[in-house]
Amino acid sequence: MLLHTDEQTIEDLGIFSSRNTGGIYDLYNAANTRGGEEVLKEMFRNPLSDQEAIDQRSRTIGSFARMNMDFPFSATSFDMAEKYLVNAGDQGKDAAPLSEKEMGNGVSAIIDILWTAKTFIEQKEVAAISYFDKERESIKVLLDHAAFEPALREKPGAKLPYSAMTAYDILFRVREYKTIKALFTHIYTLDVYLSVAKVAVAKNFIFPVALEKGSCRLELEGVYHPGLKKPVGNDFFINQGQNVIFLTGANMAGKSTFLRSVSTALYVAHMGFPVAAGSMTFSVMDGIYTTINLPDKLGIGASHFYMEVLRVRKIATELGQGRSLFVIFDELFRGTNVKDANEATVAVTLAFAKKQRSMFIISSHIVEAANDLAKKSNIGFLYLPTIMNGTTPEYTYTLKQGVTDDRHGMIIIRNEGILDILKNGVRKRKIFVDQKGQLL
Repeated sequence: MLLHTDEQTIEDLGIFSSRNTGGIYDLYNAANTRGGEEVLKEMFRNPLSDQEAIDQRSRTIGSFARMNMDFPFSATSFDMAEKYLVNAGDQGKDAAPLSEKEMGNGVSAIIDILWTAKTFIEQKEVAAISYFDKERESIKVLLDHAAFEPALREKPGAKLPYSAMTAYDILFRVREYKTIKALFTHIYTLDVYLSVAKVAVAKNFIFPVALEKGSCRLELEGVYHPGLKKPVGNDFFINQGQNVIFLTGANMAGKSTFLRSVSTALYVAHMGFPVAAGSMTFSVMDGIYTTINLPDKLGIGASHFYMEVLRVRKIATELGQGRSLFVIFDELFRGTNVKDANEATVAVTLAFAKKQRSMFIISSHIVEAANDLAKKSNIGFLYLPTIMNGTTPEYTYTLKQGVTDDRHGMIIIRNEGILDILKNGVRKRKIFVDQKGQLL
């Protein structure tokens, strides 16, 4: 069972890299094989929505993290084997014949992989990982195939007679091609488990605890965005008794970063992966939807406000189907005037509050909306403060209870000298140099 999400959420969270920045995928990608990278990419595109499946993956990776085990296969062997198998299976019948060297390298690489796989799954430490039993048994069944018995009697790296090489070539590239590919798929998944375990150790990520679906609970201690070099961690709690959080704070106070930190942790936790936090407990959800960087659709004549309306409608439709969702709106209804934004924010947030199997965080500059929202006991209020050091705003990036009406836009505009530039133009600076031509 997979988690419901969409491209808007994937883009909001920066799951994959863009032109200017790396993605969350890149932070977790320490795979040793191209196939492992593709499996990891699919996992990021398809988070899980089943507690048992999440637990099994999380505990498997956690076990490997505690063992600090290296990927046992040679990356060179996989490169040669993958190149060798390009024209194989049904395609192999019509493919151009390989040179003796190409054939020899490919056959030797696959024999090495078969041997390494057998040795790995027979290790006592690996056999002791009960959460890996299903995957290990699948690998064992493939290796126990009678057709591979002669290959497993060969010594890895030994030079084979031409007759044996051609026989193995037919076996690997034609007769048992599908079996080889199935084995490779399991090894690619193992590559992901071992490499993500390494990432968890290197970055000091923790493994979340998943709760049953519908319990509507999220507890985070010290959550931060994994892409930041000097992050500030925050504690965050939401549950059925308070399933809506109204978040306020001035521009640049860190609202969007906090929203990405929480939603990224929950998204990655649904993959069964470790997260950037001190601890985490979460209810398994049916879906995660964020609206942080919602673009205009000028090509279809849709304004930003209309796109916001369509986005709210999409979430309402999902909620109407009885799904438990985690929903984030950053600056809800920023595309319309203040009066309409206030009325719409209050109306939509109150409607969300009635969906007590789902969780919502709504950030807004419309602090006046808090007066009406405070009448509902299951709506909580958090803010990110700004401290004024003279005329310079400073940001703590640390959550506090309550609502703030911090507004420092004009202060920032004045600090940048924008009004003076518009009034007087850009003044040319006088340049002074010493006798050696150095700037004074």
